[in-house]
Amino acid sequence: MGKVKAAIIGAAVVAAAGIAFAATQFRHDDTVLRVANQKGQVRAMMLASGALEGAPYRVEWSEFAAAQPLLEAVGSGAADLGLAADAPFIFAYLSGSPVKAIAVQAPARQAPEALAIIVKGDSPIRQPQDLIGRSVATTRGSIGHHLLLQVLERAKIPADKVRVTFLPPGDAKAAFDSGAIDAWATWTPYTNVAIKEGARAALDARDYGLPLYIDIANDDAIEPKRALLADFLAREAKAVAWTRANPDKFAAVLAKETGLPLDIARASFDRSNRISQPVDAAIVAHVRAIAGRYRHAGLIDVKRDVTDAFDISFADGK
Repeated sequence: MGKVKAAIIGAAVVAAAGIAFAATQFRHDDTVLRVANQKGQVRAMMLASGALEGAPYRVEWSEFAAAQPLLEAVGSGAADLGLAADAPFIFAYLSGSPVKAIAVQAPARQAPEALAIIVKGDSPIRQPQDLIGRSVATTRGSIGHHLLLQVLERAKIPADKVRVTFLPPGDAKAAFDSGAIDAWATWTPYTNVAIKEGARAALDARDYGLPLYIDIANDDAIEPKRALLADFLAREAKAVAWTRANPDKFAAVLAKETGLPLDIARASFDRSNRISQPVDAAIVAHVRAIAGRYRHAGLIDVKRDVTDAFDISFADGK
């Protein structure tokens, strides 16, 4: 338990440092690509696969515990690129952040509990109606937040019938462990840790649609660093394929990078197995539906065309 908590608290500290890093001046350096990394995932994948070997540039990594601070770093120009899920990306884009989606990864299979609303093992919450009048923690604009909106929408439950508390993952875990909240809408590896410690998934994203994962670039980095970005995406695609074929080797590196126990790191892969996918009309429609939910919930009112959130010029590798 101590090791798991230390890993999560450490990630929160790194996230805070990342936000401070995001205040630094944007610079164009064609020998450096600055990549924002969430909970070790992309960095571990690239290191384990050796995909960056021979790259004609240096990668500077910054670490974050969740997508929100990662997107703040990319949007501010403190990082050139970062991988995040569809919901936080579109939330940031519609909030005016100068970012673009340049590549997409989709779940290779519908894995259980990769994204879920979790509760204590003895909780009476088992269906959407049980959330009425209950407190649910999640991170604002996150995939957990979006899952909660999907659950309420399908069950025709007004959003104000649930008490939502917005917390970063480390604080949400503390609130969940202490019983200060009734449920937590979150994602792997936080779901993995909580379930190992006795929680259960009351509602699973498999019933609502797992998220896409998106490579997101700062607008101002796209042209001056196009060659670096294209090269990184090609190497990342190879790393994604390698990871699917070598999950145990990946998990060992992920555990080392994040401080998570090996079984949690292995389960994290099982629940977030992905495959690179080209941007098409179905993906744009998927993201447009997410935007509609945020607007319907009154969380955003900026009118930006979702189609413009995608830069498909990297699809041919150029």
